[in-house]
Amino acid sequence: MDVLDRCTADLAFTLRWRKDGVLHTECLFAARVNFWRDLLPPGVREGLAAGPGTRGVRLSFAPGALLPPRAASQILRVPVGDFRGTLADGQAIVPRRGRFYPRGFLRGLPGVFPQNLIPFRCLEAGDEGLVADLNPPLAGIALELEAVVETLAEKAGERGGSAVDWTERLLEGPGMQARAGGAPTDFFTAEAFSRPDENDDALFYRRPRLVDHLDAFALAEVSRLYGRLLAPGGRVLDLMGSWSSHLPEGFPLAGLTVLGLNAQELAANPRADRRVLHDLNADPRLPFEAAAFDAVISTASFEYLVRPREVFAEVARVLRPGGLFVQVFSNRWFPPKAVRLWSELHEFERMGLVLEVFRDSGEYEGLETFSLRGRPRPAEDRYAGTIPHADPLYAVWGRKKAPGAAAREEGIRQ
Repeated sequence: MDVLDRCTADLAFTLRWRKDGVLHTECLFAARVNFWRDLLPPGVREGLAAGPGTRGVRLSFAPGALLPPRAASQILRVPVGDFRGTLADGQAIVPRRGRFYPRGFLRGLPGVFPQNLIPFRCLEAGDEGLVADLNPPLAGIALELEAVVETLAEKAGERGGSAVDWTERLLEGPGMQARAGGAPTDFFTAEAFSRPDENDDALFYRRPRLVDHLDAFALAEVSRLYGRLLAPGGRVLDLMGSWSSHLPEGFPLAGLTVLGLNAQELAANPRADRRVLHDLNADPRLPFEAAAFDAVISTASFEYLVRPREVFAEVARVLRPGGLFVQVFSNRWFPPKAVRLWSELHEFERMGLVLEVFRDSGEYEGLETFSLRGRPRPAEDRYAGTIPHADPLYAVWGRKKAPGAAAREEGIRQ
């Protein structure tokens, strides 16, 4: 038994991959990994055991090396009557191109039962039925994996127990944010951006909520992300902001404008030097001049936008060429005001929705997605002991294209 078999470790996995010109980064924290019985991606254990003091390993996987290769046999044509999906309120689900649904919605497939939650992707949908892709979302994609040991502790003994398949956990979700075959995902239906509460947003937000909507760890990671992406000394717009803009302490800015719906919340923001009351759902036009900002940030707010494509076009207008637009969100929101589509999507599909809005505008380049999952919940959090993990973090960002970039791209396609 070598040193790893005598120890447990906390590992930080980082998975990177590209598809359709977008860079994706997925981070998963693996707590108390037991090298003696847990299942790890191939090469991770061997790499960490390569020599004394080895604390990290980087691996490259060709398509089909970490996952089974894409198989035509896993793409099935399903008659219209064999898809039976319903929402929580009993409303029938209409399958849409590019979207994911539980396999349990399908009938007549060997080994598939109604409780099966493994997702499949709808490649085509019409009056005669749909085409279901049962391949894993990352099948057929080259992957880069990094595993870093954060802590290593010797075990008192080995008493057996259950094994954790960390490869399965790492790959559960990533890939769902990418397009299928390069075609846009059909997110933009008439009902998708309706909400349970369609009353004036000013009524819902008239009471100030000077509270944090994410746990302390997630908020610290939001701050860390903004600190990594933003350039010091820039002019920043915090879109749909509140009493905190989640910027790193002391991060130098030329100016911070915060746009939101509650005057008391905006007044309590200590970093803001300009505060603007404005309802983007009532009027998606931004009350700013063109190229007024170097960066626009938005935290835990996308899910409330009923006209996101118009807002993203406006953000592009007020950004300077090369300016950054970052959308950050988690899995917590106010249900009455979130658009209906948001609650129907898998967490990784939500990144796909935001990414699709970026792409639909034609105004952004250098698109990236980022996810962070599995960190332990802060001990002082009110949900500690009930919810084991910190709030997950998801982000999508891009930069405004330089003048003429869209025309050049169109010329290349032609």
